Amino acid sequence: MTPSATSIDKLCIDTVRCLSMDAVQKANSGHPGTPMAQAPAAYVLWTQFLKHNPVNPTWANRDRFILSCGHASMLIYSLLYLAGYGLELEDIKNFRQWGSLTPGHPEFGHTAGIETTTGPLGQGIGNAVGMAIAERWLAARFNRPGFEIVNHRTYAFAGDGCLMEGIAYEAASLAGHLKLDKLVVLWDNNKITIEGSTDLAFTEDVPKRFEAQGWRVLKVEDGEDLSALQRAYQQAQEPCGKPTLIDCRTIIGWPAPTKKNTHNAHGAPLGEGEIKATKQILGFDPEVNFAVPTEALEHWRQCQTQGAQDEVEWNGRFAAYRSTFPELATEFEAFLKGELPANWDAGLPVYPTTESAATREASGKALNALASVIPNLIGGSADLAPSNNTDLKGGGTFTATEAGRNFHFGIREHAMGAVLNGMTLHGGLRAFGATFLIFSDYMRPSVRLASLMKQPVTYVWTHDSIGVGEDGPTHQPIEQVMTLRMIPGMTMLRPADANETVAAWKVAMTHQGPVGLALTRQKLPVLDATKAAQAVKGAYILEEGSASPKLILIGSGSEVHLAVEARKVLEAQGIATRVVSMPSWELFEAQPKSYREAVLPPAIQARVSIEAGITTGWQRYASTCIGLDHFGASAPAEILFEKFGLTVEKVVAAAQTALS
Repeated sequence: MTPSATSIDKLCIDTVRCLSMDAVQKANSGHPGTPMAQAPAAYVLWTQFLKHNPVNPTWANRDRFILSCGHASMLIYSLLYLAGYGLELEDIKNFRQWGSLTPGHPEFGHTAGIETTTGPLGQGIGNAVGMAIAERWLAARFNRPGFEIVNHRTYAFAGDGCLMEGIAYEAASLAGHLKLDKLVVLWDNNKITIEGSTDLAFTEDVPKRFEAQGWRVLKVEDGEDLSALQRAYQQAQEPCGKPTLIDCRTIIGWPAPTKKNTHNAHGAPLGEGEIKATKQILGFDPEVNFAVPTEALEHWRQCQTQGAQDEVEWNGRFAAYRSTFPELATEFEAFLKGELPANWDAGLPVYPTTESAATREASGKALNALASVIPNLIGGSADLAPSNNTDLKGGGTFTATEAGRNFHFGIREHAMGAVLNGMTLHGGLRAFGATFLIFSDYMRPSVRLASLMKQPVTYVWTHDSIGVGEDGPTHQPIEQVMTLRMIPGMTMLRPADANETVAAWKVAMTHQGPVGLALTRQKLPVLDATKAAQAVKGAYILEEGSASPKLILIGSGSEVHLAVEARKVLEAQGIATRVVSMPSWELFEAQPKSYREAVLPPAIQARVSIEAGITTGWQRYASTCIGLDHFGASAPAEILFEKFGLTVEKVVAAAQTALS
């Protein structure tokens, strides 16, 4: 510790180090070295610069803090406990244990004060970009001269591993392009990974990379130098029209005598002997575990006093704002609560059966109808908006100088997913993102985290099958819908027509959790709107048998129409046939058992599923499954459907076999 540190500074910092060592040792699992190295930077930020109120972790105008290097979770748990967010010392002792509030990696919604779930490296940087975007958009909409009710920063701590991940490149590039100058990322530059020195795989000039991406780069030569950290944070708050990277050189595991600055301090307990020796160096009793000096706790708890004062002062400003701009104040609060306007769905289109439309086209019309009455519905595409039909007409563009509602994410699907998570986690926005369904694979880790965090992100995934046609197998989704269904908490909808697509958007606006829309490129006949509205239940009887049905045809998306045509043939043969449209497994499974059995009676065992994708999984609903358990090919869509057996004739033949 440098001479600039007072005795209380040192005590507060070293308390974090000792708690981190002890918790990892007791759990016999975890990462002690990074929390030890980052303790000074975290202390200076949390006690001197971070605007936060531990007593009210969801205060609207707080600064956001993200630990992108989520493996260093004992850092943030120590901070939350010491600052007074509600964690107790017993929670620290139960690190990584069943039912504890201190799981192995930080989890949003599980522990108060955790802004986002991190651990998969680089995700937190993408989330931070999304939060900074949300702050700027809300500030542009609500702030007025003399009334800056939205004015806060987003801070992220990132490690060497975060910056190696491709998502970090994508997110940093977007942040630099948008000049998000309230975004600050502290790079814990300790040059150590699990396998050893970062030089094994990582020798690029990181500061120059960030400068090339439009960032201001500040340097802290010694992560123990509190004065240097203070100067860096202070400079990071000075407007420059760029996001800021603080290159902070640290020593992992400092000051453990034999393991500091080695990979041995990274992902395993230090060992009792090393911990005792380290505590002696720090001036702590080596025989006492989980020591929290009273003076240190009292000093840390001043965060509560300062935070309460900051919030009281903001509340006073907001009260004056409400008096001057009552409508804006009401709207601001509604945005933060996630409330929808009255009659928000009244203007959604209804399609007659005389029309035909690609579901991507119907989606675009539904999206624009919603956006016209839901002003905080914003988003964009990964460079495919004209194909995804996601342009919000009259919504303007979000740029470095304008806060419109249309986002150009560029060809950055993975960052787009993480940014969308950050936008919704921030609060106040309803975010959507779009690309071709095949490229959902590029953003899957972010989608999985949205599901884990129950974030209401909407994904518009178009070109949903071999109906893509001539682009060929590289662009034709085969397994994507099924693998997305497999993500716990993810809700997929593959609507059969324009009216089911409208119903899918209703689900997206009201569902708690991420929703994916798998939409067609090709035009489809329009179904009866009164029936298609039942798509919100996940599955429904589209057409009933002329008598008590002996057979059920179950389709999703474009293949529902094959089922409808096949039913005509089967009925002509005297086979009473029911057609069930099943756009969403997840919504159907959420219905009461009585409804599910009414749609799919257990007594009717002859069932055929039809979906232009892999058949694995459909066995839960059908005795015979028609689909594609192989890749597609390059040809016009209608040729592909014929060649691969997605025809009325094949459905009829499969139905007859199922009955035999």
